[in-house]
Amino acid sequence: MTADKVRSLPAALVWRRTAAAPVVFTNGVFDLVHPGHVKALEGARALGASLIVGVNDDASARRLSKGPGRPVNPAPARARIVAAFAAVDCVVVFNEDTPEATIRALQPDVLVKGDDYAADALVGREVVQARGGRVQVVPRDPAHSTTAMIERIRAAT
Repeated sequence: MTADKVRSLPAALVWRRTAAAPVVFTNGVFDLVHPGHVKALEGARALGASLIVGVNDDASARRLSKGPGRPVNPAPARARIVAAFAAVDCVVVFNEDTPEATIRALQPDVLVKGDDYAADALVGREVVQARGGRVQVVPRDPAHSTTAMIERIRAAT
């Protein structure tokens, strides 16, 4: 069952010991999932044999200043939705402002974010590269954005 992919950090560490390598890590809020998220997750998975996705908890998502009333969906729901994707092997909810502690604990082989980030500025880059891992940006789909979706919904009401 895909709900079993949502793991606490200690459970994810146990899973990580036997995960097929290379293990890829990416992260995000994943509030209202759209085709851009699908493209990013599939792009990340294509870079390795296993994909871990870090999902911001509600408090850390609010601190990102995504807009009023965000996140729309609570972290357990967002994590469960991300876990349903075939490209995803493990989902970990984190409560820090950045996923650095989660990356440090899980020691992925590849760190991935969308190309709206610079590879040399990614949080966790030093951790991954110190082990001989790599950092990669994947093309994002600028036609899709959760913020834009929410703005359209609000405008329609």
